[in-house]
Amino acid sequence: MQANETHAPPPGAQYPLLIKQLLLTPLAQAPDQSIVYRDISRYTYRGLRERIGRLASGLQSLDVGHGDTVAILDWDSHRYLECFFAVPMMGAVLMTANIRLSPQQIQYTLEQAKPKVLLVHRDFLELVSSMRNVADMAASVVILDDDDDGTVADGYEALLASSRSDFIFPDFDENTRATQFYTSGTTGLPKGVSFSHRQLVLHTLAVCAAFAMGSTQGRFHRGDVYMPITPMFHVHAWGMPYVATMMGVKQVYPGRYTPEMLLTLRAREGVTFSHCVPTILQMVLDRAEVDQVDLSGWKIVVGGARFPTSLALEALKRGIDAFAGYGMSETCPFVTAAHVDPSISDPDDSGKAITTRTLAGRALPLVDIQVVDEAMRVLPSGSQIPGEVVLRAPWLTQGYLANDQATEELWRGGYLHTGDMGIIGEDGYLRITDRLKDVIKTGGEWLSSGTLEDLICQHQHVREAAVIAVPDQRWGERPMAIVVAESGCPSSFDASAIRLHLGSYVASGRIPKYAIPDAIHFVDALPRTSVGKYDKRAIRDRYQHVGRQT
Repeated sequence: MQANETHAPPPGAQYPLLIKQLLLTPLAQAPDQSIVYRDISRYTYRGLRERIGRLASGLQSLDVGHGDTVAILDWDSHRYLECFFAVPMMGAVLMTANIRLSPQQIQYTLEQAKPKVLLVHRDFLELVSSMRNVADMAASVVILDDDDDGTVADGYEALLASSRSDFIFPDFDENTRATQFYTSGTTGLPKGVSFSHRQLVLHTLAVCAAFAMGSTQGRFHRGDVYMPITPMFHVHAWGMPYVATMMGVKQVYPGRYTPEMLLTLRAREGVTFSHCVPTILQMVLDRAEVDQVDLSGWKIVVGGARFPTSLALEALKRGIDAFAGYGMSETCPFVTAAHVDPSISDPDDSGKAITTRTLAGRALPLVDIQVVDEAMRVLPSGSQIPGEVVLRAPWLTQGYLANDQATEELWRGGYLHTGDMGIIGEDGYLRITDRLKDVIKTGGEWLSSGTLEDLICQHQHVREAAVIAVPDQRWGERPMAIVVAESGCPSSFDASAIRLHLGSYVASGRIPKYAIPDAIHFVDALPRTSVGKYDKRAIRDRYQHVGRQT
């Protein structure tokens, strides 16, 4: 046979990349490891496999078949984890509804997804019942309830109890759609994205490899105890439940987030690895400070929004190995992680190490990251010239559901366009400088709102800051800062103190003089999106035409 000749593989030699394969290792090597839901449920990986089988059998009895959609509205629970596996393993599609969208947006996403079965936590039952089109569309509604002992009418536990555990999950095309969800919809209606079995398995393997490559810092290994603090509706909780399950580690699910519950579970169950947005990390740190809780030994990946240096410092002082990860709904999501290279983790060079932790990080295996100009010309690494970050990887979404125009723009030039501006250093670390739509052009020069936000937050009396561009007759645009002060800060703390603080960065050459905002407003809180990012659209709508009052 010629070296390049192809032939049909023998029966059984083809091995599709299906989500069910992620269960092989834990069931063989860690079948008695625990999966915990608050103080409500505790079972093993053997129990997980049994419940996955019962759920699939139950859904089949509700007429769910290959290609049908099952939607779930729940807090982060063991039920959600079971759905992550059972629904796509049947060949059906799991639609994870974003419960933090507006009721109108939730209805829009459910109407577009057309679920045959709705799995609805009792907290959201009234909301779903009010959506007549959605309720009429679904053939069945199954109620999720933490107090369900198997006797709740139309309840999840009753469905499982009446169903067989020996469901046989078939092989099928690895490119079959497995999951579907929607972006946060800050610039119009939410856009639907989906991922195949192949994409989810490859993402799981790449994340597992990336988080095992570090020598000590930021590693995720079999000795860890995993607890997500990112909603499971948001990009599969960043895909980490799939990673944790494949590794066979102990998993802890917190339900509806409160800082008290998170810290209780962390202490009781020995949690060592989590991920969250900066807002949640700040809430946990605040509560830990009040309760004088020891947080050492906890590794937390921070993403979904810019990771401020001031917050990173605070987390490190409390003993948390905190570092950034980067991605978006369209990327499944991880494409980079900010693991600190051993060559720069020496305590004597702590400033560089801390800065590195807040960068987007280095590319995961199989990820091609480029920074390009408006003509899609690649900007060389180390050039310090910002450009748009574009990506290629085998797990990126192929497009938006029923939105060809947005899909074409997303994949313009053969790369996925993130809409983020960034710089890649000679060491391979990606630094996100801003969103394309948030860059401020003043007097013909570009300013990064993200850089200004980070520098303002380094003032000891600033808790949060958002910077937006506002129209200016002379300069075209000028930066405006919206600031949340720390509680208990001196009454003398005002806008002039922030300008003086920024002046030190002007003197050191970090920012130009014209970067100091003319207008600085103090507020009690900043509006956020459903996934915890600053809602720049809402901030612009509120402040774009406000005067220079400070």
